[in-house]
Amino acid sequence: MKKILHIISSPRREESNSTLLGKSIIEKLQAQHPGSTVVTNNVVDKNYLPLQPVHVTAYKLPDESHTPEQRKALQNSDEAVAQLFHADIVVISIPLYNFNIPAALKGWVDHVVRGGKTFSYQAGRPEGLLTGRKVYLAIASNGVYSDGPMKPMDHAEPYMRFILGFMGMTDITTYRIEGSGMAGVMETAVKKGLESVLI
Repeated sequence: MKKILHIISSPRREESNSTLLGKSIIEKLQAQHPGSTVVTNNVVDKNYLPLQPVHVTAYKLPDESHTPEQRKALQNSDEAVAQLFHADIVVISIPLYNFNIPAALKGWVDHVVRGGKTFSYQAGRPEGLLTGRKVYLAIASNGVYSDGPMKPMDHAEPYMRFILGFMGMTDITTYRIEGSGMAGVMETAVKKGLESVLI
């Protein structure tokens, strides 16, 4: 029995290949771990604000020093951090937009990468505090970026692996639905991507 957190970052709703792939990963995890629970955080609907001065100031203060305004501003961030700490497995559905992650997902990242919460410099070097979790990246793209000439243009997977690792989550597996916008590939892209999921 596992506690699974699903981060959805596509605005395409039921038409989203990245969301479909993420759900496929979760179905296989639930089959392997009966009784597992799933918490979903749709970061498009959540609409995390770009960091404001109130966030930056509050991040640097201990919880007991926060003003009522700061506590209110940090509600979404605190909830997102708590979801990560509560999860055994994190599945992040990522559509590749302009060769990188969508803005909604970057907003979530900015609200969970917090000194003293998800990472620390107490040892004199960065130390991730979210160790012991398994992460699956479910990436969808119109082009093919896992290999070939377009691979260097994919900035989403390298960035997510770095920032998650910075928080201590280094056990990361990536699955992809790719080529869904390419003639001769799109016809089987979804089927091939879903069949690639091995848990």
